Amino acid sequence: MRTICVIGTGYVGLVTGVCLADMGNQVQCIDIDPRKIAALQKGQAPIYEPGLQDLLERNLRAGRISFTEQYPVGLANAEFVFIAVNTPEARDHGADMTNVRAAARAIAEHLDHDAIIVNKSTMPVGSGDLVQSIIASHLARPSVHFSVVSNPEFLAQGAAVRDFQRPDRIVLGSADREAAGRVAELYLPLRAPIMLTDLYTAEMIKYASNAFLAAKISFINEIARICERLGADVKEVAAGMSYDHRIGSYHLEAGVGFGGSCFGKDVQALAHMATQAGLHPQLLYSILEINQDQRRMLVDHLITLLGAVRGKTVAVLGLAFKPNTDDLRDAPAIDIIQSLRAQGAEIRACDPVANERTRALLGEDQITYWQTAYEAIDGADAVMIITHWNEFRGLDLDRVRGLLRRPIVIDGRNCYNPLDMAKAGLIYRGVGRGQTAALESSLPTPLAAISHASGVATMDLAPRESADIAQPVMGE
Repeated sequence: MRTICVIGTGYVGLVTGVCLADMGNQVQCIDIDPRKIAALQKGQAPIYEPGLQDLLERNLRAGRISFTEQYPVGLANAEFVFIAVNTPEARDHGADMTNVRAAARAIAEHLDHDAIIVNKSTMPVGSGDLVQSIIASHLARPSVHFSVVSNPEFLAQGAAVRDFQRPDRIVLGSADREAAGRVAELYLPLRAPIMLTDLYTAEMIKYASNAFLAAKISFINEIARICERLGADVKEVAAGMSYDHRIGSYHLEAGVGFGGSCFGKDVQALAHMATQAGLHPQLLYSILEINQDQRRMLVDHLITLLGAVRGKTVAVLGLAFKPNTDDLRDAPAIDIIQSLRAQGAEIRACDPVANERTRALLGEDQITYWQTAYEAIDGADAVMIITHWNEFRGLDLDRVRGLLRRPIVIDGRNCYNPLDMAKAGLIYRGVGRGQTAALESSLPTPLAAISHASGVATMDLAPRESADIAQPVMGE
């Protein structure tokens, strides 16, 4: 059993703390937010993450994890001190290191014994030197010896506990090989590959990994746009590509683009580092530009089918940036809702876990919040699927058609088959689904009478008089 201190109880810090405790270690977590600490001491996780609540309760009962606002308490006897504080995007698009600097200084002022400092937060290349310098220059007890090890996290929100417990690899970088080896021993029970390298390389591995995954997403979204124009189906294109073992299928799903606290921020930070070094990271900037375009594209699709949205009601299914989390940071749904509200639309929003966080962020001006998809859809002029929660992937399409005032579905995650949508009498627009019109035109009348323009099925979208009309009204 090791004694470990984790500074920060956000997504990375809390998952790291409870998982290390679950491995039999004694873990003390520090956070400067008294409300968060009070909740954690009662066994209440402040974030939604599958498996986290159970781990927290189990290790609190076992006495393996504790929470405090006090650095002297949290650092007491700690052999390893993990810095897992937030590093948000700064105004210059680099990483804001304010919280890291504050944590490093607090460690220096209160550490009274030798320890290994582990940088767990995503930090720019050179941050190990920064933390080393801050602690060394502010040590209250100069006799204390410490080393800095970079140990970047590779936790995907919604699967963070699983990713910690079954990692693809453990990356450790340090100028002190012995210190890195001691951190490696913490992870031996996980039986994962462990890579030992220098500080700069370890820090760069994190950024390069996230940038590559973001690049795959933006690449397939660029292909999706081309598919729409040329009549190809991006889902089939991606499937055909994925059989090539050099490509694979992971992160090769066209849609509304990536969000969350990592990909966009980390690509921006890497581009900033490259620019500061006198380089022109044009690929990185393109990744970000394509991603933002996807959000605007979905709104454009809606306007193409619905016309001006002023005075219209739009159901938005999915608010969190991905399933199995309530995190709204850089969530595509938030940008889309704000754009629609600015154009005069009313929003009926639904998310299994993120309704209240969204209410706190966006308020209730032009937005109502609903517990089920069907409640949100009822009476709407169109529905937009933004986050692919499982409950949004298996909707009763006939019921959806009956609840909508106009039969429009914008599928930002390609959850549905265009043919199934057409059979249900729904006007469907996915991302890169170029064969939608062709599929619909092969159906029996009256759907075959739908006219087509620019590859999109069109019809008279006047509001329906009642929900029991079986078929949409045909256009010219």
